[in-house]
Amino acid sequence: MNENICAISTSLGVGAISIVRASGPDVINIVNGLFKGADLTSVATHTINYGHIVDNNEIIDEVLVTIMRAPKTFTKEDVVEINCHGGISTTNKILELLIQKGIRLAGAGEFTKKAYLNGRIDLTQAEGVNDLISAETDLERKYAMNRTLGNLSKLIIDNRQIIVNIQAKLAVNFDYPEEMDNIDMTHELVLKELSTVKNNLEELLATSQDGKIIKNGIDVAIIGKPNVGKSSILNHLLDENKAIVTDIAGTTRDIVEGTITLAGIKLNLIDTAGIRSTNDVVEQIGVNKSLEILQNADLVIYVLNNNEPVTKEELELLASIKNVQKIVFINKNDLPSKINLDLIECNTIIYGNTITPNGLQDLKNQIISLFKLDLIKEKNYNFLSNARQIALVNASLERIKDGIQGAKDGIPLEMIAEDLKEAYDALGEIIGVTYKDELLDELFSKFCLGK
Repeated sequence: MNENICAISTSLGVGAISIVRASGPDVINIVNGLFKGADLTSVATHTINYGHIVDNNEIIDEVLVTIMRAPKTFTKEDVVEINCHGGISTTNKILELLIQKGIRLAGAGEFTKKAYLNGRIDLTQAEGVNDLISAETDLERKYAMNRTLGNLSKLIIDNRQIIVNIQAKLAVNFDYPEEMDNIDMTHELVLKELSTVKNNLEELLATSQDGKIIKNGIDVAIIGKPNVGKSSILNHLLDENKAIVTDIAGTTRDIVEGTITLAGIKLNLIDTAGIRSTNDVVEQIGVNKSLEILQNADLVIYVLNNNEPVTKEELELLASIKNVQKIVFINKNDLPSKINLDLIECNTIIYGNTITPNGLQDLKNQIISLFKLDLIKEKNYNFLSNARQIALVNASLERIKDGIQGAKDGIPLEMIAEDLKEAYDALGEIIGVTYKDELLDELFSKFCLGK
């Protein structure tokens, strides 16, 4: 924790400005030894200072150096940020000089890890920082920003406080039963207060799917037999010719992917190889990959040709995905209809085409309706963001339910207190009150260097 670390905090490449960041107890003194300008050891905190980085009387670059003194910094340590001219050579040279002077190259996410370990932020806020950096949509940004501000943490802390209040009352009753002023903690009172925590945690888990959708988007597999227009649909949705389109059946032999934003949510579109029986080895590999993808997709768009009768093979494939979230899209509705809808067993059937300007609008509207995308943006964004958080809330909820059942069955309150302790500790792991080093290493390894 007392090591000096440094890293490039901006994308490495040609640009107007690059930032090299350093944090630790000695970084101001070390950078001052490379800086020609003001004495950085005596300037006021949170100031920007003009000068040059110099090595053996050679001017390396004209820079602006920001000095931020502990504890009012991101890491709660002294922080120096060198704003230099963008460019790979210049930026790397300044980083190289800092390392030569004894500042260690930071690992992935190490600045944020220092902020967490020094009590500047908790674990959910740290995860929010990483999500904020990688946000691709405005909803992702709002969702991540909500966590960096500590709003999810507050919800977890509030429920931990309810639990600890129950624990405190139970402890007083156990240790000082003769005190007349103590609240007599009955099974009924425990049941009432635990029910509040149970409802809060269940509500939090119920919204976790919305959090997954905001963060990861919706994986949409476009499937169907060859030449029904799957690739045209992908190209039309992406507004680019990403997939090759021909009249030759089996043109798409591999997976073609693209992403669009719909109602503020990412749709990860996957155009699959046409599914049919084939003796072509390469095409069969593509068919097998298509079958695998459709089982893992959040949504399947099953494409049929309005201008052709439904085949037995198509009906068999539709039957094989009866438990998958799907939309049957009848493509080419600009052509005469030859399809027999009575054979198609699906609650969601949409017509459209890739010829007219709004030929896919009904399809888009149906996706919005299925996933209630128009309502997600109206929520408070206190969503769980990953499997770790969801698992820990589930673990806490199970212990709360055990406590509730124990209160109903009238078991000794001392046994219920054990359930409360486990529930309290599980919630504490979410915000990082307790942690394992292995968890931190894995979590922060997903961060970019310099953050």
